[in-house]
Amino acid sequence: MTMAQAQNNVIKMLVAFPPGGPVDFVARTIAEPLGKELNTQILIENKPGGNGAIAAEYMINAPADGKVLWFTSAGAVAINPGLYEKLPYNSLKDFAPVSLVVNNVEVLVVNPSNPANNGVEFVALSKQKELTMASSGTGSVPHLAMEQLADSTKGKLLHVPYKGAAPAITDVLGGHVDGFFGDIPGLISYIKSGKLKAIGIASNKRSPALPEVKTFVEMGVPGVDSNNWYAMFAKAGTSKAEIERINAAIKKVLAQEEIKNRLLQSGADLVGSTAEELATILKSDINKWTKLIKDKNIKPE
Repeated sequence: MTMAQAQNNVIKMLVAFPPGGPVDFVARTIAEPLGKELNTQILIENKPGGNGAIAAEYMINAPADGKVLWFTSAGAVAINPGLYEKLPYNSLKDFAPVSLVVNNVEVLVVNPSNPANNGVEFVALSKQKELTMASSGTGSVPHLAMEQLADSTKGKLLHVPYKGAAPAITDVLGGHVDGFFGDIPGLISYIKSGKLKAIGIASNKRSPALPEVKTFVEMGVPGVDSNNWYAMFAKAGTSKAEIERINAAIKKVLAQEEIKNRLLQSGADLVGSTAEELATILKSDINKWTKLIKDKNIKPE
């Protein structure tokens, strides 16, 4: 094989976050087995920044041949269109949905010393006095989940944005803020070790990673549903045959026991989907989040 052929046989997978975070972890878990299924090598390139916009711009300038894929969480494609007046990309026109990979529902965590042992008790406290809620940034899924909870319950919740989930979690651990909605993979080790208390799931069904934690719907609090899914996209214009080939490979990887176990242990909920199903979810989430952002007049920092 010549050097040119070898280079031609590489797929770049862009990750819009720094190494070491939950999106990067899932990307690295599936990259090698996915490369084997596609008979190629997959190289991960981390392109953090701009809430995913930097990776998105790189995608727009890539050829539409399936050689550059974008692995992203819901924020960059489903929330940014409602949050930013001018985006350098159009989520529905510039990218071709390939497959959902995992769902990451948000879990509400509090310090173990917090008197609330479930979502209902937390809501009751928020009606007596204002509670502080950390987020990983304005317009992030944790922020929007908090807004959904405030809308549904009319409790007094004060938004405290941080630069990323890590400092937000640190301040909940330290007892400086009352609560935090976060992706289960980023919180599961703290929950299992008893350093944080999980009191409610922001989804219509319980998480396989935390089966004992009730959903807000079960507790009589509707409308708190914030799935920070991770999915694979290609450049718009990539052939249907190529998208179906990559989609089939992702399905096979997600069915492998070792991969399944690694992802489930991390707290992610494996889904997989057809390209059409991902397109439908993307459209409905853009509408859902844009409405909430406009209703609440949320502006990016």
